[in-house]
Amino acid sequence: MEKTGDFVKVTTADDVSEGVLMPSQKEYLVVIKLDSGYNKAIRKDHVKNVEVLESYKPLAEKPVEEVPRSGLPTIAILHTGGTIASKVDYRTGGVTARFTPAELLEMFPELRDVANIRSRLISNMWSEDMRFAHYNLMAQAIKEQVQQGCKGVIITHGTDTLHYSAAALSFMFESLPIPVILVGSQRSSDRGSSDAAMNVICAARFITQTNFSDVAICMHAASDDLACVILPGTKTRKMHATRRDAFEPINALPWAHVSFEDRTITWLRNDWKQGALNDTKADIVYKPFKEDLRIAIIKTHPNMNASQFSAYKGYDGVIIEGFGLGGHAPINAIDMQTKEHHKIAESIKALIKGGTLVAAATQTVYGRVNMNVYSTGRDMKSMGVIGDGHDMTSETAFIKLAWLLSNYPKKDVPDLFIDNLHGEISSRSLYEEHDG
Repeated sequence: MEKTGDFVKVTTADDVSEGVLMPSQKEYLVVIKLDSGYNKAIRKDHVKNVEVLESYKPLAEKPVEEVPRSGLPTIAILHTGGTIASKVDYRTGGVTARFTPAELLEMFPELRDVANIRSRLISNMWSEDMRFAHYNLMAQAIKEQVQQGCKGVIITHGTDTLHYSAAALSFMFESLPIPVILVGSQRSSDRGSSDAAMNVICAARFITQTNFSDVAICMHAASDDLACVILPGTKTRKMHATRRDAFEPINALPWAHVSFEDRTITWLRNDWKQGALNDTKADIVYKPFKEDLRIAIIKTHPNMNASQFSAYKGYDGVIIEGFGLGGHAPINAIDMQTKEHHKIAESIKALIKGGTLVAAATQTVYGRVNMNVYSTGRDMKSMGVIGDGHDMTSETAFIKLAWLLSNYPKKDVPDLFIDNLHGEISSRSLYEEHDG
């Protein structure tokens, strides 16, 4: 029986094709990679015969096990997915995670001079498939690594929802004796322009050279390879689809810069949490997410319908990512063309009356929600929409609302939502926090 990676000859009534058998996402197709490099898809019901000309025998990779080096601290690397610690098999097109200490050191040899590595595979998934359950898995793995004793934890993670996970872990752990640094890669490790190695190495150096004890993100500071930036877990957002410096702090300053060449760390803030270096085996506690919660983000836009809000009837919480200063929704019926807006207002009221917590955030990304300036904001506030005064991103607001509903009585959540629990809400807005 032929298998992925075999070199095969596929015969149909009209043609004979030879190539490497590839994985197919469609059950009714046979896909082969031709010598030209192009893939050819053939309907299975057109195939008369598949002959294996050469069986695929993947090379067995047995990296030499690393012996821990005395005098070096230990860093635990937890892999959740993404391209940062993966290897592409160019014969089959498959991607496999490389997560043993020896494999990681083979990919990032500079780590040998920084720390001893302990590793664990949590999952190997695209980050867009993350659910609340995966945050709980990560938190439990972090707790276990802390109890085993280590200088810090690096979590390798796909970039698309990395900032959601960073916010989730920040809220889950009220106190950490060590740093937990989430690291991603915008370019896969096999590309010359990959940012994977530098991001991991800078994260490791930051862990070993400081006594920072919080959740943070380590990514490129700019498109060059001069430095990485350490970003706050609850105040960061992915702001570009492909750039290596896609992650930016929102309404906040970064914690620090880590120079790649001279290995120096430059602090940009002085309010960071310091861990007790002799307390790394403490019995830390985290507050998990309820995995069956239903939370949504509704992005307002012109020409909305009331059904777009009423569709979330029965949800535990909804973030309205609204317009401008107040996180406004279109609720003002001012003429015949806007009569639907009255229905939208009634739909929002019905959600709240039905037990759904509804909170406002702003689409502008930067800035603070103020629901007291315009009548729309005041009307939404009088309906029971919460969130006045915060400067969280929509993503952090979504995570915070879910975490609060997981761990506190619903009656306490409105006040807690606008309390600064883990650096997610700035006491005041500074001009230099947005240089755009």
